[in-house]
Amino acid sequence: GAGNLDQFWEALEAGRDLVGEIPADRWDWRRQRAAPGLAPGAEVPRWGGFLDAVDRFDAGFFGISAREAAFLDPQARLLLETAWHALEDAAVAPGTLAGRAAGVFVGSQLNDYAELVGDAGEAAAQAVLGNTRTMLANRLSHLLDLRGPSEVVDTACSSSLVAVHRAVRSLREGESDLALAGGVHVILSPRAQVLGAQLGMLSQTGRC
Repeated sequence: GAGNLDQFWEALEAGRDLVGEIPADRWDWRRQRAAPGLAPGAEVPRWGGFLDAVDRFDAGFFGISAREAAFLDPQARLLLETAWHALEDAAVAPGTLAGRAAGVFVGSQLNDYAELVGDAGEAAAQAVLGNTRTMLANRLSHLLDLRGPSEVVDTACSSSLVAVHRAVRSLREGESDLALAGGVHVILSPRAQVLGAQLGMLSQTGRC
């Protein structure tokens, strides 16, 4: 519901609720009424916080071919873009980091795109590399030629917080002299939403 960090901050300041119905370009939540495992009469998941245009990516800017970009998890694309913006916001020129002991710590839990690629019958080296969660951090480290730790953390809902914790610890211990830390989570498939509903984990109003 926000195109950038400034818009997100403005929404927070204004108290605007950015939770909404699942966008039609993700999937039609109405068609999930008969999803396997849902109890009769159970509420079908229909709410979430979603980013627009997750399919758009300036591959050439990052030296990625169009074919490779098509197989690349949108989470990886967002991570590259957001990390670049974060460095610029911190007045760090990305090109000056080559060879430095800079670490990358990324929280991530799901990779729906790998399922979608598999469901489409696509199998290619780009698909494997583009949808392996380990590569979320490694791709960023490779792009910037960073020589510090490059880790993906999965501790479920606390993944991003644990990634920040590891980054702070790495800095304090002198393992890294600069760290990029954060998380990425893009919901592209109804499977996790339906599973969450089956387990009773989701708010029926979309708010919690």
